[in-house]
Amino acid sequence: MQSWSRVRVAKCQLLVTSSFVLLLGLSMAAMAAVNYLGTHFAVVGRASSDRTPYEATRRWAFCTSISLAGLLTLGAVLGAVATVREAGGLMAGGFLCFALAFCVLVQVAFWRFHNPAQVEDAVLDTYDLVYDQAVRSSSATLRQQLVAIQDTFLCCGKSSPFGLLGATEVSLCPGEEATRQDCLVGVRSFLRTYGSIASTLTGIGLASTVYAVLLSSFLWFAFRSGCSLDRRGKYTLSRRARDCRPQEPSFFRRSPGGPALQHPMEADVLDGRLRASRPSGGPQFLQDS
Repeated sequence: MQSWSRVRVAKCQLLVTSSFVLLLGLSMAAMAAVNYLGTHFAVVGRASSDRTPYEATRRWAFCTSISLAGLLTLGAVLGAVATVREAGGLMAGGFLCFALAFCVLVQVAFWRFHNPAQVEDAVLDTYDLVYDQAVRSSSATLRQQLVAIQDTFLCCGKSSPFGLLGATEVSLCPGEEATRQDCLVGVRSFLRTYGSIASTLTGIGLASTVYAVLLSSFLWFAFRSGCSLDRRGKYTLSRRARDCRPQEPSFFRRSPGGPALQHPMEADVLDGRLRASRPSGGPQFLQDS
C-alpha cells in the first residue's frame, strides 16, 4: 500500500473513531448527570451527611466523569476538524486530549479493580445508618428519609440475621410494602448494574483512546512532512517538502538580476593585485619635480 493510501485510510478511520469517541464522551456526561442528579443517588445523598464516605465517593465520581466527558468530546472535535483541514496544530491538540483521557481511564480502571465494592459499601452503610436511626428514634424526618429510599429502590426494610423482626421494624413496612424485596438486596442489585455499565464504558474508552492516539500521531507526522491532497485525489509531498534544502548564507547568494558576488578570498586577491600595480611614490608630476 502506498503512502498516500495509508494517509487516506488513516483519515477515514480517525473520522469514524472521533465520532465514536464523541458518543462515548456524551455517554460519560450522561453518567455524571445520573450520578449527581439521578433519583437513586440523590435520595441517598439527602439522607447522608457531607462527611460520610458516600458523599466523598459521589463527588469524586462526578468530577471524574465530567473531566472524561470534556476530554473525550474536545479530543473528538479537534481530531475531526484537524483531519478535514489537515491542520497539524489541531491534530496535536487532539492527540493531547486523547492521551490525557487515556491516563484518566487507566486510573479509573485501576480503582475499579482494587476497590470494586467501595461505592456499594458506601451506599449500604448510609442506608444502614438511616434505618437504624429510624428504628431507634421516633423522628418523623428520619422515617420520611427511610421511606423515600425504600420507595425509590422499590424495597422495604432489611432481613434480620435471627429471622425475627420487632414491632418497630414491622411498622416500617406496612401492608403491601412488606412483600417487597430486602433493601440490601435491591440496593446491591442496582449498584452492580450501574457498576457494570461504568466498567463497560471504561473498557471501550481505553480501546478507543489508544486507537485514536495512534491515528492522530500518524496523521500529525504525515501533515508535518508536507503530505497534501492534490487535484486528482492523491496524497503527494508538497513542493516545499520536496525542495526543502539548506540555504546558503546571504553573503554567498546572488540577488536576481544583479552581479554575482565573489568569494571573499578572491576579492581580497584582486584588491591586492590592484594595489600592487599602482606606483608607490605618489603622482608622476611630483616625482619629476
